This record gives sequence, structure tokens and C-alpha cells, in this order.
Amino acid sequence: MAPLGEDTPLIGERSCSLSSTETSTLQVYLYHRAPAARSPPSTAAGVLTFTFGEYTAEELCVRAAKACGVLPICHSLFALATEDLSCWFPPNHLFTVDDSCSQVVVYRIRFLFPNWCGLGRSHRFQLLNDQASPILDYPVIDYLFAQSRSDFIGGRVAVALSLPRQEECLSLAVLDMLRIAKEKQQSPDEVSSHVSYKSCIPEPLRCQIQQHSFLTRKRIRRHFSKSLRKIGGCQTDGRYLKLKYLLDLERLQRHWAEESFRVRSPGSAADITIHVASESGISWSCDGSESRQHFCDFPDIADISIKQASREGSPVENRIVTLTKTDNRVLEVEFPTLREACSFVALIDGYYRLTADAHHYFCKEVAPPRLLEDVENQCHGPISSEFAVNKLKVAGSRPGLYLLRRSPQDFDSYLLTVCAETRSGQDYKRCLIRRDEDGNFWLSGVARRFCSLRELLGTYGRCGLQAEGARMCLAACCPPLPKEKSNLLIVRSGCPQPPGSPAAPRRSLNQMMFHKIDPQSLTRGESLGQGSFTQIYKGVKRDQEEDGYYQTEVVLKVMDGSHRNCSESFLEAASIMSQLSHKHLVLLHGVSLGKDSIMVQEYVRYGPLDLYLKKNHGEGKVTTSWKLQVAKQLAYALNYLEDKKITHGNVSAKKV
Repeated sequence: MAPLGEDTPLIGERSCSLSSTETSTLQVYLYHRAPAARSPPSTAAGVLTFTFGEYTAEELCVRAAKACGVLPICHSLFALATEDLSCWFPPNHLFTVDDSCSQVVVYRIRFLFPNWCGLGRSHRFQLLNDQASPILDYPVIDYLFAQSRSDFIGGRVAVALSLPRQEECLSLAVLDMLRIAKEKQQSPDEVSSHVSYKSCIPEPLRCQIQQHSFLTRKRIRRHFSKSLRKIGGCQTDGRYLKLKYLLDLERLQRHWAEESFRVRSPGSAADITIHVASESGISWSCDGSESRQHFCDFPDIADISIKQASREGSPVENRIVTLTKTDNRVLEVEFPTLREACSFVALIDGYYRLTADAHHYFCKEVAPPRLLEDVENQCHGPISSEFAVNKLKVAGSRPGLYLLRRSPQDFDSYLLTVCAETRSGQDYKRCLIRRDEDGNFWLSGVARRFCSLRELLGTYGRCGLQAEGARMCLAACCPPLPKEKSNLLIVRSGCPQPPGSPAAPRRSLNQMMFHKIDPQSLTRGESLGQGSFTQIYKGVKRDQEEDGYYQTEVVLKVMDGSHRNCSESFLEAASIMSQLSHKHLVLLHGVSLGKDSIMVQEYVRYGPLDLYLKKNHGEGKVTTSWKLQVAKQLAYALNYLEDKKITHGNVSAKKV
């Protein structure tokens, strides 16, 4: 169904097809276009038409964003959908426009966050907690309103036809009619004379009202007009009415910010449904069941892969998508086609960038081309100047240290923030880099063009540059780091706010937490060697249960008497380890505090990895496949530790 304009008349009076009458074209339909300068607010949908050539989905989204007034920071909320809205295109999907056919796609907000409006709600990450930045700006709110209104009136919003729900739908229609009156600068009665209230309610409800008797329909119409005149006396503007409409519509929908996918479990005929919701992550349910099993939230994902399925050894069209969590748990599902698999993975990939790491992608099958450019150029996304300067300060603020980022205001510009030494002291200077349609780059105010950002930065790195009255050199780049915080990330309501710094405060003794073990329950066995300030023994831990005693093999790390001054560090390490739980990390059972301070750990049969490799290197036990499996397990364990902001001693900076 075509996107509806914001004052669209009855659906029956217009075409419901997006299909292009022009051959050899690609049409991108918009729900709302930005108003031209010094013109009244636009209330009509629009179309962007592209002729012969190749276009990526991301390139089309950028063109659409420019037409709709969407800024780069909100660009990542949008995507392209098929004409019937049944599937979405990943950012790197390539559209080819030629004589063979015409194509139609729809530019939509795909990534939605409940509770996006109001204090204490979902917001963009900020350095200071009391300066929360909203997720959406006004152009995006205008677009979301037009899109949501189109879905509501077009019947894509599932609404029960109970009496309370009918009243809520009519209340939304009152808000809609009043908005039209405000924007057209007409009275509610004038608008009612040429726009029917039925054009502002879903088609199923229109059909139900049409089946009522003449007197019932007249009573509904009279009640509607009375409500419209009553609310019309309120002094408010169209923008507030749009916000009220969106918030009421969100409450009306059971699963507002959620997508569902019908899939199969590989090797099984059973159908399951995968649910992806911005506020909770990924869950699944069996076909026909209301009960859901939660799999994980977006920040808990470690890897995603897409591979072709096979039947009896022969490849088929189906695709298997594997999601792996940081704890190595796996969810594997089978999609009927590659297009549906990429639609699903692009959704997960996009939410991960919005909630966990703005510069990350899981697999190249759906990687945004602009992100790949940024990774190659060590360029940040459209972060604010506040975060750019703060990152340079954290990195040491050495003269010549610089940060490259995309402009928050312009899709075709970059900003270079440089730490410079001036007469008045240290300062941060900003240079504007522009890009033309041919892919050439230049510093604003300088005629010389470069074919790449690397060439531009390399040239000015050698000869220096002048900006804002200061002579500067480009000595070292400050690139994006994994999972670093910026205003590109969204903090969801109900989810803990990510820390602004990885530094963890040192704990005092009374804050340390670990399980205490009775020294009498431990039996010391053979010596296994020694650590930096401990003697290591194999031992046994006895636990009393209902049917007697239960023995567990353990490793005992006994604090060396000559290192009593390290006891606080010893206990702090135990406190940290007690809060870690991962299948590829050695488990800490607890600490025994008696005559000796003893750390009680899980006994691992083959011992430390480095010693095992040295011992078995020449015996054929260490195969290539075994090494790959161990490397994978190490990667998951280290990724888990990184998420917890903990550095393992054997991979600390001084040992790399």
C-alpha cells in the first residue's frame, strides 16, 4: 500500500499501488518530505526517481535523508523496505536499474525504541547524566508521524475492534483532524467540511461503522464533531499534536518496536518464530505458542554468520543464520531465502550498532559501505564535538593528535579535530573536509583536491596545515575503539547505562565479596608449582549434603608467607573472579581465610594451556583443528573479560 500523505482523503478515492508506470526506473517512496525554505509545512508524501545505473541501499537512504531533512546522526534509524513491506534490504544491497524492469522501494524508520519521548526515557548517551539528548529530532518525528499514520490508516497496525479500542481510534482521528486544521490554518468545522473523519481511522473500523444503522452513524459523527470543536479551543501547535498522536498510537499497539520472522530449526520440520524487539533483544517461540524463550540482548552477541543450507549433500536456496553469544551459547535458524536471512541479520546488526558499538559489523554480507570506508580511514561516525574533544583529552592531548569524524550536519563533509599548541595554551582546532560527487576531497578554503582521505591526511601530515589562525601538524590519529561510548549510542529505558570510562574504582576490604570456605573442608595434595606470590597445590574440597559428603577436585592457591603485604590485592582478585561466570573461564569456588589465605579454584585436568602446548607439541596431539577450537574458546573468554573491563594478566599490555 502506498505511503499516505498527512492529510490523505478516504483510501477508496486513491490508488493503493506503488507500482511505477515508468519503465527502467527505481522509485523510492517517502512518507514525508522536508518543507522548502519559507513555505508552509509539507503534508504530502514524495517520490525519488533514479534512472540507469547501480545504487546501494545505503546510497539511496542518504539521498532520501537529504530530501526529508534527516541529519546523519539519525540516518542509522532508517532502511529500505520492499513495496509490500514484507522484507528489508541490507545497507550494501545493490540495485541495478536497466531496461529489464522497474523497481519500487519504501524509505522507512526501521529501528524504533519505546519510551523515546519524555524525561527518564530512552535517550542518546551523554558525558553528563543530567544532559540527556533525545533519540529523535523534529524532522525524524515528522517522518515517524507520517509513517505511523500511514500504517495505522492502512490497516498495518493490528487493532482489536472492541468498544474501548474503537474509542481510542476515534480519539486518534480527532487529534489528526485537529492537526490538519492547525497546519492549514483553518477551523475544525472548515476541515470537517472537506475531510471525512473516516479517512483518519483504520479500514476495518470504517467497514464496521459503515454496517451500523443511519442513526448510529449520525450519532458517531455528531459526537466526533463535538469532541473536535471542544479540543479545537486548546492553544497548541501541530508538532505537539503529532507527539500526542504517536504516544497514544504506541500505547495502542501491543508490540510496537518489534519484528517477527518465521523460520525453521535446521534439521527439523518444526516452525518457530524469532522475535526481535529493541527493548529486550532476541527471543523465540514455537509455532502457535504465546510463550517466548529469551535468547539474548544485543550487547551479548559475539558473532553472526550466514551459510548456505544443503539437502542430501546438495546446496539449496535456504540460508542458515548462526547467532553466538559471548558465553558461547548458539541459536541456529534456517531462512527460506538469502534475502530474508540478510533482512534479519541487518536488523540485529543495526540494533547492535545503536546499543553497543557504533563502529562494528558482524558479517560483510550486510556491512554498510560507509562504515567500511570509516574503518579503512580510521574515521568516527557523526559524533558531537563534545565527544571528539573528550576523546583527545583522554588520549593525552599531545600536540598533533587528531580525530577524524563524519559531520553531524552534512552527509558529504568530514570534520578534523586537532590538538594544537597556541600562544594562549593548548586548544582544539577544527577543519572542515568536503567531498564532491566524483569522490574527491579537499580542505574547505583550499583549492587542492585529493582522491582519498588517506592522501589528504598524509599530505597535510607531512607539510602541516593552518586552521583558525594556528599552525598545526598531524602527528597521530585517534581512531574509533571497540564499544566506546558516544552520542551515537542509545541508552534504553530499563537498561543500565553503559559506563563512560573503563576504569574501575579500587574496592575497599569491606566491599569485597566472595564465598568463604571452611579451612577444615580442604585437603591439600601434591604441589603443582608456584605463582607470583602463591604456592599451588592440587586438593579436595568436601561438602556435606543430605546423603553424606561430596568431594570435588580443586586447585588451592595458598598465599606465600613472604608476600603478606599483597593480601589485599590477593583478596581483591578473588572478589573480581567471584563475579565472573563463563564456560571458558576457570571457576572460583571461594576463599578460605584461616591460618593461610587460600584461593579455591576449579581443577582443570590438563593444566595451563601454555604448559600443555609445550608438553604435547611433538606428540601429534596438537592438531590444526584443535588449535582453531582452542583459539575460538580463548576469543570468547577474552571478549567476555573485555566486556567486564577486566584485563587478564597473561595478555596485559606489558606482555604483548
